[in-house]
Amino acid sequence: MNSFLKEFKEFAMRGNVMDMAVGVIIGAAFGKIVSSLVDDIIMPLLGVITGGIDFSGLSFNVEDATVKYGMFLQNILDFIIIAFCIFLMIKGMNTLAKRWKEEPKPEESAKPNNEEVLLTEIRDLLKEK
Repeated sequence: MNSFLKEFKEFAMRGNVMDMAVGVIIGAAFGKIVSSLVDDIIMPLLGVITGGIDFSGLSFNVEDATVKYGMFLQNILDFIIIAFCIFLMIKGMNTLAKRWKEEPKPEESAKPNNEEVLLTEIRDLLKEK
């Protein structure tokens, strides 16, 4: 039992697990931001553009069961919009990260002056002897 706990502790304290935990927490917070963007900004604008179409109320009955296919369509639409928003945000963040990481191009080495050329020739002559 003691070795099991030791192995679990090693697993839980690995860098990958900690990174994943941070990612999940940040992802949850980011999800709230994206959901708010979709629910509070994009969907009302889409409602104006589409004339206020709301799929969530569409349904039909089969005997005693109610099939709410409209809610399914609405969830698919929400998913597509959220996925597109996340794609745009990640694309923007990657572009910014790439710009920050760009290293300045090395300047071309200047032509050696006359003194450097002369010293190089002297060095080469001394190497030959």
